[in-house]
Amino acid sequence: MTLMKMPMFAWSVLCSMFLAMFAFPILTVTLALLFLDRAIGTHFFTAAGGGNVMMYVNLIWAWGHPEVYILVLPAFGIYSEVVATFSRKPLFGYASMVAALVAITILAFSVWVHHFFTMGAGADVNGFFGIMTMIIAVPTGVKIFNWLATMFRGRIELAAPMYWFMGFVGLFTIGGVAGVMLAMPAIDFQLHNGLFLVAHFHTMLVSGVLFGDFAGLIYWFPKVCGFRLNERLLKYSFWCWFIGFIVVLVPLYILGFMGATRRLDHYAASTGWQPLFIVSGLGSLIIAAGLGLLILQIGVSIRQRAATRDVDGDPWNGRTLEWTTTSPPPVYNFATIPVVHGRDPFWAAKQQGAAPSETRVFSDVHMPKNTPVGMFVGGLAFVVGFTLIWHIYWLTILAVLGLLITAAIRTTSTDDSEYTIPAAEVARLESARQVEFA
Repeated sequence: MTLMKMPMFAWSVLCSMFLAMFAFPILTVTLALLFLDRAIGTHFFTAAGGGNVMMYVNLIWAWGHPEVYILVLPAFGIYSEVVATFSRKPLFGYASMVAALVAITILAFSVWVHHFFTMGAGADVNGFFGIMTMIIAVPTGVKIFNWLATMFRGRIELAAPMYWFMGFVGLFTIGGVAGVMLAMPAIDFQLHNGLFLVAHFHTMLVSGVLFGDFAGLIYWFPKVCGFRLNERLLKYSFWCWFIGFIVVLVPLYILGFMGATRRLDHYAASTGWQPLFIVSGLGSLIIAAGLGLLILQIGVSIRQRAATRDVDGDPWNGRTLEWTTTSPPPVYNFATIPVVHGRDPFWAAKQQGAAPSETRVFSDVHMPKNTPVGMFVGGLAFVVGFTLIWHIYWLTILAVLGLLITAAIRTTSTDDSEYTIPAAEVARLESARQVEFA
């Protein structure tokens, strides 16, 4: 499989990980400098000692805004898979979708100052970052139009994942337009630190990331667990989320224009804001109902799993190779590595009336053994961070020693970290699979 034949979800995760590789070192250095200021009295960020507190804000957002795209790009990939599958069409403009992902990945590091135009950097700096913020909206717009073009004249199936996609398109577009408004420094000076900004941020993150995560969960759940989730309750949950989200955020946009700032603990009754805050609060109750339905349907789906069992590994009439395996798939995923000659190989094979060809000559499959080392490292690293914040240095030393010992044991262990599934066993499992799903 070459790069330009990869599923769009794989492309989105690849770009997201490139962002993570370059963004998280900024956060690591920033937290290290902050720790030195707190622990040993350096003055990187303390103005009284010659430091610059705005440098801290710059570094945090130089990591923080790419982090937004680290979250949203995989969701974009999920939407691409969902809309192509349920429109029964190839994804429109594949090459331009890849170019848009790459453009977002690069431009993500050039917009962070729009979070604090009021810092006082001057018109030139604010103008540059305002223009870059507007430019980064272009590749995102390309993706929206390509998704809509994919749906155009498609045989659309309104399954639950498509509900979340269409809700995302409406809400994300509203939030994106609000973001372009905030990209103008003159407008941002009026709306900065207000509820308009809060509404914009949550519109982008909830519709862009959370709705995408829900769509992906529903879409791939049968592949992971072997049965489908309850469609009826999922759609009820969507409508609660969608309507509740609008009821919550539209009043916040209005309040932002009226001058309401975030982090209020009270406000004067004379402002006339109370009705809008009450409406927004009612919207949160509707969202809570949607969350309750989402949890309820998991229990109902488990109870009804026999009726919704995925019997052929392809419950959605999918396009990509994961749907060629059983649900759940075998531990080795594919008995032989598939050879991909084009995009959407499974869909192409079905259109030709044939299953994807696999060489039925099996070989040994080498698999990694399970290990608890990752859990130990994560837990000890958490203890290190927690104790550094609260100055419990003796426990910090013990946790660091634990990390060093864990690393030493792992690197010097003579135990084989892999195991082998013999070719005969692979052949037996594949034969059983063919019989079960024939």
